[in-house]
Amino acid sequence: MFTLRFDMRAPSFGADPAALYATAPEMCAWAERHGCLAAVMCEHHGSADGYLPSPLLLASAVAARTRRLALSLVLILPFYDPVRLAEDIAVLDILSAGRATYILALGYRPEEYEIFGLDLGDRGRLADEKLALLRRLLAGETVEQRGRRIVATPRPLSENGPAMMWGGGSLAAARRAGRYGMGMLANANVPGMREAYEDSCRKHGHEPGPAFFPDRSTPSVCFVADDVDSAWAELGEYLLHDARTYAAWNPGNEVSAGFTHADTVEELRAAAASHVIYSVPEAISRVRAGNMLAMSPLCGGLPPEIAWPYLKRVGEVVLPAASEAAGNGNSDRMLDELLSNRNG
Repeated sequence: MFTLRFDMRAPSFGADPAALYATAPEMCAWAERHGCLAAVMCEHHGSADGYLPSPLLLASAVAARTRRLALSLVLILPFYDPVRLAEDIAVLDILSAGRATYILALGYRPEEYEIFGLDLGDRGRLADEKLALLRRLLAGETVEQRGRRIVATPRPLSENGPAMMWGGGSLAAARRAGRYGMGMLANANVPGMREAYEDSCRKHGHEPGPAFFPDRSTPSVCFVADDVDSAWAELGEYLLHDARTYAAWNPGNEVSAGFTHADTVEELRAAAASHVIYSVPEAISRVRAGNMLAMSPLCGGLPPEIAWPYLKRVGEVVLPAASEAAGNGNSDRMLDELLSNRNG
């Protein structure tokens, strides 16, 4: 019951990017063997800390090192040529044996649109045009468009192409997901958002698909530690960099999950919202209750030698203990014993 997320931030005080990129596929291979459900790779451009600009390339490296792990890619659709994107998606679909799925989004940073020579105000129109063509190409159609005959090869392994959802944090995003009959993976739970999604689905002849609308307090970055105080001392500056950068990109955002407007490590810890460090017993309890641990093991450029023990603690301690506790019906006793043993 845990996932991995990689955005490959590498601030000047963090690890070298080469070490981070070498470690991410290794972590995925290890995590696959220890109960991880999926690896999530997100996209941004022009970030001073080198935020991952190419999830498709990193996902290909991860696919080569894994066999079962689900791959979830977050792509900013207006930045792509839909023909080239269809080809890249098809190749990754074949390489991963159909394990890659996609969350498509509009993006929100004017700086990124400037990099690509696009107007932020055109993002909705661009997304609509590109999504329509992309889906037809992945379904194997030959498209006649403005005098062009367009076809994308090879055909993806998945029938009609891999699964795609729409991402966003607004009513407009929910309506767009519904219009195209896509699932909705929101980054917020705006009032009326679920209703807007379901109404839009039915209005356009679709049954609502899978949809997730996280509350503001849903953590986006989790770690598990034997000693939480020591962990905050060790990890704090990396987690704070991640939190402050996202907050700077989203001034005034008070609805999206994963954002904390904290200026110090102490404030970030006290918020106990976006970035959370659990004790081992807390993590076991959460897994037993059916909650997902959203791990971001290289958060903020965390050096791999520091990151590995936190990740291994989840796969080698938390999940086995949670599984045994659930199976023997004496979970409270097991938690007490574990707490005592690990503090001894």
